[in-house]
Amino acid sequence: MSVQELQRKMGTFALTMTGVGSIIGSGWLFGAWKAAKVAGPAALVAWIIGMCAIMLIGLVYAELGGTFPQSGGAVRYAQYSHGSLAGFIAGWANWIAIVSVIPIEAEASMQYMSSWPVHWASGIYNGSTLTPIGVAGAGVLVLIYFFINYWTVQLFSRVNSLITVFKLIIPALTAIGLIIAGFHRSNFSHVGGFAPNGWSSVLTAIATSGIIFAFNGFQSPVNFAGEAKNPSRTVPRAVVGSILISGVIYLLLQTGFIGALTPHMLAGGWSAIELNSPFANLAIALGLNWLAIVLFADAFISPSGTGITYTATTARMVLGMSENGWFPQIFGTIHPFYKVPRRAMWLNLIIAYAFLAVFRGWGTLAGVISVATLISYVTGPVAAVSLRKTGASLERKLRVKGLSVIAPIAFMMASLILYWARWPLTGQVLLVMVVGLPIFLFYQAKHKWKDFSLHFKAGLWLVVYLLVMMALSYLGSAKFGGIGVIPYGWDMFVVAVASLAFYAWGIHSGWRTSEVREVERNIGVRAELQQQPMGTD
Repeated sequence: MSVQELQRKMGTFALTMTGVGSIIGSGWLFGAWKAAKVAGPAALVAWIIGMCAIMLIGLVYAELGGTFPQSGGAVRYAQYSHGSLAGFIAGWANWIAIVSVIPIEAEASMQYMSSWPVHWASGIYNGSTLTPIGVAGAGVLVLIYFFINYWTVQLFSRVNSLITVFKLIIPALTAIGLIIAGFHRSNFSHVGGFAPNGWSSVLTAIATSGIIFAFNGFQSPVNFAGEAKNPSRTVPRAVVGSILISGVIYLLLQTGFIGALTPHMLAGGWSAIELNSPFANLAIALGLNWLAIVLFADAFISPSGTGITYTATTARMVLGMSENGWFPQIFGTIHPFYKVPRRAMWLNLIIAYAFLAVFRGWGTLAGVISVATLISYVTGPVAAVSLRKTGASLERKLRVKGLSVIAPIAFMMASLILYWARWPLTGQVLLVMVVGLPIFLFYQAKHKWKDFSLHFKAGLWLVVYLLVMMALSYLGSAKFGGIGVIPYGWDMFVVAVASLAFYAWGIHSGWRTSEVREVERNIGVRAELQQQPMGTD
């Protein structure tokens, strides 16, 4: 059954709630704490930079989502613009990053539960990882996410919209409650200054403290484009709206968190802040017991809402990767009655449990997920501009103004954030990309290496880009984990210039792939059918 047979029932509100539901998950429960530990009060600047970077990338993906309204779209665009090699790397990085979020959201709920004022709760989390009891509880939550998506997209849409409305209210109440109950203005300047660890720590916080991770969900409306009403209009609005709504909430929460910290908590400096359940612990310290109770409840609702959404979107990613020829076709089928990709969901459930068994703490994978997602992000700007040339006849009801300026800036920002993630994390994530290459080569061999040289040449820029980024990270300044061959300041300049060079190479490498030609043929067939007079065969 074709992916085009998915039911188109989701409007702008439902898609925006899907985006917000993906963005506001465990990131808001832990992100402010992690960012403050790394950057102090200047974490506010990190959130603003992160939001602006994601907004630029989101605008690029909004045009792509409107042009190709297909479920799992985020793993398809590089395939359309540059062929199988670039498409596989982008799709693999995106899928690995997103599917691992499902168990992390369940782990976040269990970690918050460890602060419950009952004697058995302390046995869930040992201060760094979940205990076997905590892992078992997280496993049950993952299964719940699975079954909510198992029957119909309408059930998912209704449950997610209800959860997301609740998720918007609780963070707002938390920020307002903390600011009113105990706001210490001196925290923003008297404990080592506004940027106690220097501005390099502010940049590092964007990539490693959960900020990029917290905004990752903006892709969810794009992945649901195949099930959206009038996707060329609703998808872009949902992408932009979800980023703006979530960004405002994150800034309020970071402000409230910094101001609510007591002098005792800051006695050892910002890096010494240790809170198992950050906002709940602050609420208890300020005597806001009602807020602590609400937060303990929301620790299930917010992460679960994101887990439910990602369970749905990752299934659509597998669907797209199957159609691209990277996964077995058995995972590319839709249930004939419920209209959901059940077999893809079963695959993701197995992968989620594998991640849950290996990584048993919320913070363990946050940086890895962010960096892996950035690798997929860099292909979006290149694909969007390339497709304006190689797919000029494609229907674009949304045509982002100034894309020729927005796209290179978005590519450069994604590259800088990738660099700011620090060595050796950048190198470690590249190894994750290498793990998937045997799968790519297997399917190339299965297709008898058809047009392999063409696909390889078109995707070579991305392979070299990743290797150069790894080398620059290793050779860069010590402030970003490197060995110091390139001094601080100059290292970011080199990364920025190199990224623009690779952007130009990527644009030059784009070509009219068979996928683009097929989409154009489908547009032509639809136009001919619409022009036929009524009553003709």
